[in-house]
Amino acid sequence: MGEEGKDQLSENGEGEKEVSQIYENLPPMPLMALNHVSRLCKSVKASVEFYVKVLGFVVIEWPPSLDFNGAWLFNYGIGVHLVQKQGDEQFPDADPNRLDPMDNHISFQCEDMNAMERRLKDIKIKYLKRTINEEEGALIDQLFFKDPDGFI
Repeated sequence: MGEEGKDQLSENGEGEKEVSQIYENLPPMPLMALNHVSRLCKSVKASVEFYVKVLGFVVIEWPPSLDFNGAWLFNYGIGVHLVQKQGDEQFPDADPNRLDPMDNHISFQCEDMNAMERRLKDIKIKYLKRTINEEEGALIDQLFFKDPDGFI
């Protein structure tokens, strides 16, 4: 490591200060809440159907100024923006055959886990169920499943 207070050179050649120095004395951000998540899709139509019928989202107005294929959905205080993938781009972190709770994912709080599990079974969506915090006594049931593009 270099001298205290000096910029460090990263492997990509750009100068970087140590994280502790970069974020030191920053004022708080005026953030209020998470507004939306955005997902790149192989098929916006298939993804809209999944997010509406499986997860209960509602399609909202797509701004006419956006000149590409996509959809905006909303429910539960959060927006989901679906954007049509262009060309033959690959989804580097989406393996449709692997359910890994440590992978990138979106989490929803659910009032009736049994009803959610029944819905997934009824529509034949593969899922992984697990319970965590058994040792501490506050059980947290989790269901992991993928959207049509392979994202949890």
